[in-house]
Amino acid sequence: MKKLKLVMIGNGMAGVRTLEELLKLAPELYDITVFGAEPHPNYNRILLSPVLAGEQQFDEIVLNDLDWYAERNIRLMLNRTVVEIDRGKRRVTAADGSEAEYDRLLIATGSNPFILPIPGTQLDGVIGYRDIADTQTMMNAARTHKRAVVIGGGLLGLEAANGLKARGMDVTVVHVGEWPMERQLDKAAGILLQRALEARGLNFRMKKQTAELIGGGQGRVQAVRFANNEVIDADLVVMAAGIRPNSELAANAGIPCDRGILVNDTLQTYDPRIYAVGECANHRGTAYGLVAPLFEQAEVCANHLAMLGFSRYLGSVTSTKLKVTGIDLFSTGDFMGGEGTETITLSDPIGGVHKKLVIKDDILVGACLYGDTADAGWYFRQICEHRNVSRIRDHLMFDPASYGEQAIVDAGPQYRDKTAQRLPSPASWMGRTSPASRHGATA
Repeated sequence: MKKLKLVMIGNGMAGVRTLEELLKLAPELYDITVFGAEPHPNYNRILLSPVLAGEQQFDEIVLNDLDWYAERNIRLMLNRTVVEIDRGKRRVTAADGSEAEYDRLLIATGSNPFILPIPGTQLDGVIGYRDIADTQTMMNAARTHKRAVVIGGGLLGLEAANGLKARGMDVTVVHVGEWPMERQLDKAAGILLQRALEARGLNFRMKKQTAELIGGGQGRVQAVRFANNEVIDADLVVMAAGIRPNSELAANAGIPCDRGILVNDTLQTYDPRIYAVGECANHRGTAYGLVAPLFEQAEVCANHLAMLGFSRYLGSVTSTKLKVTGIDLFSTGDFMGGEGTETITLSDPIGGVHKKLVIKDDILVGACLYGDTADAGWYFRQICEHRNVSRIRDHLMFDPASYGEQAIVDAGPQYRDKTAQRLPSPASWMGRTSPASRHGATA
């Protein structure tokens, strides 16, 4: 039987994972063509920060080398940016004129760094932080320049700042918020993180709005001006103030988009021949930026591309567990709390530990951990399963995995059955988690 033609636009982690899953299910169904805008095979973007810091080499973070594509007869079109999708002719065209026809199309174009709409962003030395080329630009700048400003105090910004500091630069993090990583940490944990990073040599300018980037005589950035007219010197400015789904190509092809390419529970777009996964996709109002949800999308999408057709993606409960310059962090769910919730807090600023649990109607709904994340997996499971924790409240903060599970066993079938009855459908709890930012991992 003649093979169908599958074209994938984008060669990142979410898209290639979809291909990996598809080849397990239906290895002979498609002739596959992949267009990648970068000149590299698929690599682990999560590990760009260790490359920047000099802890790893690029070769070490490649996930699928060129042989992987060749062995699977995948036509790999590197360094080619697709500029048009012709849905009528079912054909895609790249900027260099190369084309490919499709029976099914998978869009996995990821996201773009958000560049602040301020004067000076076109100056030399002003970059986003998204790929290995950006990482190499920062490494090169660190060899010849000394003063770096990172705009954005989220995870990506802190990773960039740490890497540049490791390469000998004087680094200042500029953030509009009151504390760093406010999407993943509450105020107490955020302040602890800032103090720890200051002790490692990073500088912070909090609650600052960047108004202008000022250039020098050679056309290179030389300073940053804030809205209050304060000016600080900078030879390198890294924009790490968020990402935006890369959906322009799809929108130009008439595919409905709204803060990402709109997809249903099978990861299909409005055009049933066209699928989208990863950071470019908007599923039920959410564009995920963490790796785990994107890999869950990949499994469902592969199931439907393989024409099995029984899998659905209902959304993901997100969590962030990571290290920022060696500091353990974890957060998930509604960790900020609010009306109708109660909190249990353990704070040890001297020991560098902060733990906060949020409970609503005897259900654990959120957790924020700084410095001690040993129980993170257990808390995440309770939140996902919506277990009633009323009988184990006294043990929630200390060794809950041992005491908590035993309390559930001791409570007997009546308690366990009651807990099970309270579990809502995934669709009902999707929106209860706080949005997490780029990494914990991102694709």
